[in-house]
Formats: sequence, C-alpha cells, structure tokens
Amino acid sequence: MSSNPDITLYTAQTPNGIKISILLEELGLPYKVEKIDISKNTQKEDWFLKINPNGRIPALTDGSYADGKPISPFESGAIMLYLSDTYDKDYKVSFPPGTREYYEMLSWLFFLNAGVGPMQGQSNHFGRYAPEKIEYGINRYKNETRRLYGVLDKHLAEGRDYLVGDGKKCSVADIAHYGWVASAGWAGVDITEFPKLEAWELRMEQREGVKKGKEVPSPHRIKELLRDQAKVEEEAKKTRDWVQGGMKADAKR
Repeated sequence: MSSNPDITLYTAQTPNGIKISILLEELGLPYKVEKIDISKNTQKEDWFLKINPNGRIPALTDGSYADGKPISPFESGAIMLYLSDTYDKDYKVSFPPGTREYYEMLSWLFFLNAGVGPMQGQSNHFGRYAPEKIEYGINRYKNETRRLYGVLDKHLAEGRDYLVGDGKKCSVADIAHYGWVASAGWAGVDITEFPKLEAWELRMEQREGVKKGKEVPSPHRIKELLRDQAKVEEEAKKTRDWVQGGMKADAKR
C-alpha cells in the first residue's frame, strides 16, 4: 500500500457524508473533495455510477491500492472499514482484527447502518418529505429511532465515554453515529431525553477531527437551522420537492 494515499471523497453535507470526512480527518489522511449536488442528481450521472453503482453518496476512490489499480469502495460502512483496515495501522480509531473490541466495534457499526440510519431516515421522510402527513408512519419511525437512541443511552450510562470496550477510545463506531445523533431534531427526536447520549455528542464535538470533518464539503448547520422554524419549512420543502421528483423518476425505470 502506498504511503501517499490518492484519495478522493465524493460527498454532500449529510449524516452519511460526514462520517467519511470525519474519519479521514481523525486518521490525518490527505484527501481531495468532490462536492456532489444531490439536488441536481449528480450522483445519478454515468461517471458517478462507475464509482458507486447505487448512485448514492458518500463514495470514495483510492488510486493507491496495493495492486496498483484504483479501488472505489461504496456504502458508508464499507468505506469506513476500508479506510480503517488499510490506513489505521496504529489503531487510532479502530482495534486489531480478531480482538473482542474489533467485533464489538463492528456490532455498533452495523447497529447504525441497519438500525439508526434507516429508521431515522424514514422518520425524516415521513415527518418532513412525504406529500401527506401519515401519522402511523411518522410515529412508527420516530418512536423506533427513539428506542434505538435509548439503547445507546443505556450503553453509555454504564460508565463509558465512547461506545466500544471500556469506552475510553473513540472509534469508527462513534464516528459513524455522530452525524445522525447531531441531526436528531430534524427527525423530531429530542436529544435531551437521552442525557448520556447528549453528553457523548458534546464530547465528540470537542474532537479536532470532528470539528474539521463535519464541515466537509459545506458548513454543518443543522442545529442552527432547527432554531428557525421558517427556515426549517423552507429547507424541508426544497428537499421534499427533490425527493418526490426522484421517487417518480425511479418508478419509471
């Protein structure tokens, strides 16, 4: 593996997007950024689909892979594992494969990718982007998101600062969760219901890698936005129109 990574991150200001930029900053890796305008469906263009066939951000290319050919892992969890397995040789934010902590880290990473992210995403959809208010959908996904936050809160209440092992080290599992927890209010979840998780969020925000990475590729302003309900509705409407247009386009394929 080259000691000079040739990494390009294709991303937008979303909870999944900032996972990768934060991890890159935590690892101190040089990288280039291509801002993807998902509102214009840039991620559906042919050139992007060659990098990520699923047409979603984030995506990443690394021209310095061991066999001399570029590699383009996709799906945020897979990208995080690629970067940590390939470049975190000192285990700054990961653990040696085969250890108890490594498998615990994977468990929380999958908990986020299969649980928190999809459930909170659906809470966003039904609460902000659906063309009609369906109370069952809104309640179903908001309450499931709250349940998952409760799992995190209880786990942290066992005397941990971070999620894995004895809780003394921030890991890939924590980085994966950060953007979603920071956006809890957009999904209608009050983070103050979960004091240990709220304290964890504040702890994460003191990290230099988080401070830098969350601002990629544009300023991270979700909490500021949530303080202005007029701006919230304006932003929700713009995204709603784009989401509904994308759903119609997908239905025709």
